[in-house]
Parts: sequence; C-alpha cells; structure tokens
Amino acid sequence: MNAAPGPLDRWYESAGVRGGVRRIFHAEAEQGRVFFPDALVPHLAHPEVKALAPERIREVSVRHLYQFLHSTTHLETRVVNGAAEPVANGISGLHFPTALRMDAFKVYCDEGYHALYSLDLADQIAAVTGIEVPDVDYGGFVAALQDSGRRLLPDDPVLAGQLQAVVFETLITAVLNEVPQDPGVVSTVRELMRDHAKDEGRHHRFFSAFFLELWARLDPARRIAAARALPAMIRAALDWDLEPVRVSLRLAGLDDDRVEAVLEDSYGGGAGADRIQTVSRSTLRLCAQVDAFDLPGVTEAFAAHGLRAPEDSDG
Repeated sequence: MNAAPGPLDRWYESAGVRGGVRRIFHAEAEQGRVFFPDALVPHLAHPEVKALAPERIREVSVRHLYQFLHSTTHLETRVVNGAAEPVANGISGLHFPTALRMDAFKVYCDEGYHALYSLDLADQIAAVTGIEVPDVDYGGFVAALQDSGRRLLPDDPVLAGQLQAVVFETLITAVLNEVPQDPGVVSTVRELMRDHAKDEGRHHRFFSAFFLELWARLDPARRIAAARALPAMIRAALDWDLEPVRVSLRLAGLDDDRVEAVLEDSYGGGAGADRIQTVSRSTLRLCAQVDAFDLPGVTEAFAAHGLRAPEDSDG
C-alpha cells in the first residue's frame, strides 16, 4: 500500500473531522422539500402508504431518515471501528506496517465523527419538527452481521470483524451518491451526506487495498474459510432491517395485517435480489481479484446466497 499515494495521505487536510462544519437544520428554509428521496424508500410506493394523509407520509419519510442516520452510528462505531481498532493497535494477530496502522486510526477518527454528526442531525430534526425518533433498535443489522461471523468463523473473531468492515466499506450505496445531487431533499441532509460521501470514497479505496494486504497474510485454510464466509456477510449487510420500518408504519396508523402486507410486498421475495447483486459488485470484484472463487466450495457458497462471480453478472 506504500508504493503509490494512498487514499488517506492527505487526511490532515481533507478529512471532514479535521476541517468540516457542523450542519444545522433550519426548518423555515426547507419548505416543500423532502427529508429522503421517495425512490430510495421502497415502502413509500406501496398503495397502503400512499393512501395515508400527507402529514403521515411525511412522518414516514422523516423516520426513514432517522433509521438511516441511527443505523450509520451503529455501523461506523460497531462494525468499522470494531475492525479498525485491532489493526491500528497492532493486536490483530497479523503484522501490518506502521503506515497502514496509522491509516486505520484515521479511519477510526472519521467514523466516530460520522456517528456523532448523524446522531446530531437526527436530534436536531426531531426537536424542530416534533417528529420523535422511535424507541427502536437501529442496530439489528449489526447483530445479524456479527451472528454470521460467529457462525462461520467461530474461532477467528478478529478476521470476521475485518471482513465485515471490508464488506460494508466496499459496497456501493446509492444514498450517499444520489441524495446530495437531489435538489428536492432538505439541504442540511444533502450537505451532511455530501460530507460523508467524501470521506467514504477514501475509505472505500483504503478497505479495498486493505483487503488485498489482509488476504496476502492469510494461510490457505483461513483464505478458504474467509471466502466461504463472505457471501453470508454480504447478504447480512444488505438485507433490509425491517423492525424500524414496521414500527414506523404502525405509528403512521396501519394495523398489523396491513403493515406485514406492506413489508412483504416492498421487501419480500425477490424484491431486492437485483439490488443486492448490483450494490455488491465492487466487493465481488475484490473477491475475484484474489481468486477467491477458485477456492473449493466458494462459488457454491455465493450461489447459495443469490450472488454470482462478477464475470457472470456484468456481461
């Protein structure tokens, strides 16, 4: 990772935590704008939700933003920083150069800041709009991801955490890329996601390079175990966390039967299959780059989770 300029080489000059500003929500300047693009909230397109009163639909949209922001706090602190800390402190069980360890600390600082300003904005919006943040677990997806690591790599928890961070940080998310470009979205939300996207672009490059460094240090048995675990981690990272959605729909006035129908129609069956293949394509290319699909049982493990090698999906 030292042969060419690294993604975090100019961190002191460019990182949001070093020179960013606190984003402040001003409701009076945001009339007529939405808090989250409808196209990125699958249940907003459901007839049961569209039939709600406009103020209830607005509340559903705001609560989806809360879910995104609070989930971000869990992701950044529990998944990414959980993996960065052992590398940064040199206790991962593998030797990494000091420069890479310092980059891991830079990521650690960034992610703590992302968690802080995500929680801050959610709190500001709740205070100004009067739409409360539901008392719900926004880290359910982290628990599912960690369960997959414990199940598939029970004797290798540090490696499991590192792979989970690589998966999350190399997925391609429409939210951070699309929301800042949408003039119909509340400007404070757009600005915060633009700030986040700048840092995450560097993190994507860092974790892509880190994966290659990590893979080179694994013995053959750990490579096979890691490669077989990755598809379950990808699915756990991308499967929708439905409990916050369920709570939001109940708060909007839908009874339990209608809530479950909305969830099934919007998220059930094959509704997300194409999305998962598309969003994970960068991660899949990384796996192909290290010849992971050539290892025994790996192609089958990916297929069992509805994922295909990139040469099969891009053509």
